[in-house]
Amino acid sequence: MDYSGKKRVVIKVGTSNIAHETGDLNIERVEKLVEILAGLRNSGREIIFVTSGAISVGKAKMHLAERPADTPGKQACAAIGQCALMNIYDTEFARYGRNVAQILMTRDVISNKERRQNAKNTLERLLEMGVVPIINANDTISLSHLDFDENDTLSAIIAKLAEADLLVLFTDVDGLYDKNPAEPGAQLIPVVEKITQDMINSAKGKGSELSSGGMLAKLEAATIAKEDGIPTVILNGERLEILYDLFLNRAVCTVFT
Repeated sequence: MDYSGKKRVVIKVGTSNIAHETGDLNIERVEKLVEILAGLRNSGREIIFVTSGAISVGKAKMHLAERPADTPGKQACAAIGQCALMNIYDTEFARYGRNVAQILMTRDVISNKERRQNAKNTLERLLEMGVVPIINANDTISLSHLDFDENDTLSAIIAKLAEADLLVLFTDVDGLYDKNPAEPGAQLIPVVEKITQDMINSAKGKGSELSSGGMLAKLEAATIAKEDGIPTVILNGERLEILYDLFLNRAVCTVFT
């Protein structure tokens, strides 16, 4: 697939891509990520950035030994962490002359026709203004079993809402493998035209301790995006510069056509 002409791109990063195992933000990685996203925006692409990490960052900021197990605790950490995330993103993007906007989403926004259209109109206007929309689930007021299962799912819904040309999901491996990539002989699947039950079975189980989804959630996201003909790419976030490689058509990855 030729990625060079993809103009409107939704890019999703997970907590494990931008935070240390403690939950504290990995400032060096965040700075590099923003530099790359700003560079892509300056090249003429419209970037919509979906970020996880609010709960983990809030936990670290409050010096909690463990992630809260109760819903109010998680929601409180999300409120605290979201402020920290946006403050850093706003500061970092400003270094490259780019403004950002925060959009916190809940399922009722997507399911309600009028609210959905309002969200779509806002996204369109922000992109016209050259702003980078930064989107997260509104974990402070939502419950996971009532809203988005994962931010992978949210990113696919946003891609459909924005009529994006491409959905990019960062993870901690090069893409989808024919079996657990930790097992000997595992082979990367570069192109997926149809998601099979075997792929779903091999994708079960989450990745790092900071992640809540894993490859299965990314298969679900790819399925949602595919409904509107939007290709999905899975990239290894260990080397963020791989985004440059992607748009030069030389990235090691998996694409769901």
